[in-house]
Amino acid sequence: MRTLCASTLIGEFFLIGFAGLVAMKDPDLSMTTVWTVCGVAMALCVLLCGVITRPGGVQLGWALQGALIVSGIVVPTMFFMGALFAALWWASVHYGRKVDEARARFAAAQGGADAA
Repeated sequence: MRTLCASTLIGEFFLIGFAGLVAMKDPDLSMTTVWTVCGVAMALCVLLCGVITRPGGVQLGWALQGALIVSGIVVPTMFFMGALFAALWWASVHYGRKVDEARARFAAAQGGADAA
């Protein structure tokens, strides 16, 4: 699960950076505000890569997905991109857990075969 989720989070890191570039074009937003918000979100993406397997890591990831969708208020394209990455996050968590379970079963089977 860690690899799939981390890949999704790194993709979101770049997406947030590009969204920040688009948001800078809005005359109502200061560059400081845009890059403070984007910088915090980008840092959260990187930090989540390290804690994704710890308790609460997946839930923090879901909170980030929600924030990406809500950022569509400032950059309308983010409604679509946020929903797309939320779907990728779901797939990463869902299929990542299945891969982890399959690896555990395989390791258990190998351990039993080595003992016999």
